[in-house]
Amino acid sequence: MVTIKQIHYALMVEKKLHFKKAADACYISPSTLSNAISEMESQLGVQVFERTNKKVIVTNIGKEFLKKAKGIKSSIDEINQLSESQNKPLTMPINLGIIPTIGPYFIPLVLPTLQKKFPDLRLKIIEAQSSALIEKVNNGEIDMAILAMPYKVEGLLSFKFWEENFYYITNKINYRKTKIKAKDIDISNLMLLDDGHCLKSHVLAACKIETNKQYSMEASSLTTLTQLAAGGMGSTLVPHIAIDQLVNSNSLINKALLDEPGPHRELAIIIRPSYSSIESVELLSEVFTSSLQKKLKAHSEQSF
Repeated sequence: MVTIKQIHYALMVEKKLHFKKAADACYISPSTLSNAISEMESQLGVQVFERTNKKVIVTNIGKEFLKKAKGIKSSIDEINQLSESQNKPLTMPINLGIIPTIGPYFIPLVLPTLQKKFPDLRLKIIEAQSSALIEKVNNGEIDMAILAMPYKVEGLLSFKFWEENFYYITNKINYRKTKIKAKDIDISNLMLLDDGHCLKSHVLAACKIETNKQYSMEASSLTTLTQLAAGGMGSTLVPHIAIDQLVNSNSLINKALLDEPGPHRELAIIIRPSYSSIESVELLSEVFTSSLQKKLKAHSEQSF
């Protein structure tokens, strides 16, 4: 059977048309190269090179062989490059899941830094609720997911990179203070996300509200809830990460920090224990943390 090493030697002889020069380029002795080529030709049953003391000529059948050999070498090189890139963090494609109460606010804050630091990263983002993303991580449809914790992720590994508190959002006419205790929130006018969004359970836990209480409205997006609050339809709570996009540009809204023990939720990357590149996850966590610290601090300073 012809070996990859023999193909490499043969292609070098074709390039140099000189056995000694080819041997030098391959860092082997001329006799080693000559024996390898002779053995290859014997296995093929054809003569690839005519050689004398003065010159080397590629035979017609040799030209056909070398043409196919180049294709084989090219494929082998691609395989080696694939293996090398796997060993370099954040150069392989990553399918990343993210929940709706994080994605729209998180992505603009971290993506520019991610693209700058890791220009070879090929990132595909899939948005879905937590339960769906956990299922996709478990069955291998996606590599990892960004979830809000606490959340049950049995059998999976989590890498926390951010923690934050909630803000009470309402029309300025209804509330003007900068902090609020949970006991002072009018539950009858409280608007929350509908079932399935983990943010709803996090808000209820932070405010110590019983889950059987009735609310004035349930919506599928924080944007809808914020606009309704601005219009005086009620109040809601949003996480710090969403404040700049949803609140700071709206002059009708007052935001008040929920003055209850925190953090009210944590953000984490979730992966399978068998995921091949823990180093990539750790690098992502570092980029996410530093980006959020920088951007959210700047936004907070501008808004007060």
